[in-house]
Amino acid sequence: MTTARTTTVRGMRLSFVDFGGAGVPVLALHGHFGRARSFAGAAAALAPEYRLIALEQRGHGHSERDGDFSPDAYVADAAAFARSLDLGPLVVLGHSMGGVVAFRLAARHPELVRALVVEEGGACNRRPEIPHPVLDVRDWPQRAPTLGELKRRVEEEGIPDAGYFLESAVERPDGWGFLFDYDDMMRSQEALIGDWWPDWLASTCPALLIHGLDSFVLPTSMAREMAQRRPGTTLREFPGCGHWVHDDDLPGFASAVRDFLTPL
Repeated sequence: MTTARTTTVRGMRLSFVDFGGAGVPVLALHGHFGRARSFAGAAAALAPEYRLIALEQRGHGHSERDGDFSPDAYVADAAAFARSLDLGPLVVLGHSMGGVVAFRLAARHPELVRALVVEEGGACNRRPEIPHPVLDVRDWPQRAPTLGELKRRVEEEGIPDAGYFLESAVERPDGWGFLFDYDDMMRSQEALIGDWWPDWLASTCPALLIHGLDSFVLPTSMAREMAQRRPGTTLREFPGCGHWVHDDDLPGFASAVRDFLTPL
């Protein structure tokens, strides 16, 4: 049974969703602007063999924030949360920024990670490798009268499909808006700009790298180089999919994850 909970991690209240079941536990880490519940489809598709436990990372969803959006803070949160679960070494699945957190967690705390599933998390996040490492949200609407209007206004800012972001939309007395703070998200994205190759190459656990061939975030050349340079890495490429493979091809995503994890 799916349950939404809160826990105190490093003095800060963080939310998480345990999608339940008796399967192999998988710690799931969302990307920027995301929420724990964005893994609902993946959790259902991977059940009953796997039990997803999705952390709502600092400054996202209903989790608290303390002003520190450094990559190290995210990793420290994930490590403390993983230890609190007391489920032994975990499979860690991360999307986008969450993928970077996942492989940095494996590099710094190998005792906590038995296997990695990294979806669209690149080993380098800076220009010129990534033309647009930061999505500027400073001009996004603070409130809209309806959810549909919020979607329309965000898409007017150049977002082809705002569905992912709307997972974080809530209705308040003065209209619909997002749970995340725009300035926080700008600081967090800017803090993630950098060369993460040493972290990607530092861990030795088995890793699955999932890449959408139509992604505007992770270049195919980088994904292939990541798989080639790191021993024990399996690359699965998805034609016709963008940055959110688990939404664009959920059955294919789940099949790839199962194929990778079943022999482990």
